[in-house]
Amino acid sequence: MIRNRKLNRLTGFDYSNEGYYFVTICVKDKTEWFGEIKDGRMMLNEYGKIVLRCWNDLLNHYMNIKLDEFIIMPNHLHGILSISHPLRKNYGLSEIMRGLKTFSSRRINKTINDGIKFQWQKSFYDHIIRNEQDLTRVREYIVNNPLKWEEDEENIKS
Repeated sequence: MIRNRKLNRLTGFDYSNEGYYFVTICVKDKTEWFGEIKDGRMMLNEYGKIVLRCWNDLLNHYMNIKLDEFIIMPNHLHGILSISHPLRKNYGLSEIMRGLKTFSSRRINKTINDGIKFQWQKSFYDHIIRNEQDLTRVREYIVNNPLKWEEDEENIKS
């Protein structure tokens, strides 16, 4: 029997449209791979630093994006990026997130020797940012996310 999966993207919306997008990507099984929260600040470990480098490196692969506010949490990340229309190929949000997941997974798994493999959860959450007020609200959410870790639904210890 095929389960009905929740659609993650807005039906009929072109995710290569110009605009700002808020994304959340979670680690499979909510395993805390990227570090820990100490005194309201995220302390990245080597895997978290790999994800940070891969996020920043997106600019070298996708010429039609700009990176905005971003935070890596122990088992997920939140980020805002904007898509514009350059003269060359225009990549959509799903392609960009696929790239981030692929690049970071490969690099993390190259550093692991004990047989355990890093995996992202399938798909990702997105929110189309519709105006300046929404953009400000999402930026504040990202910046304050480590302060709210104890109540975060992604925190398996809460």
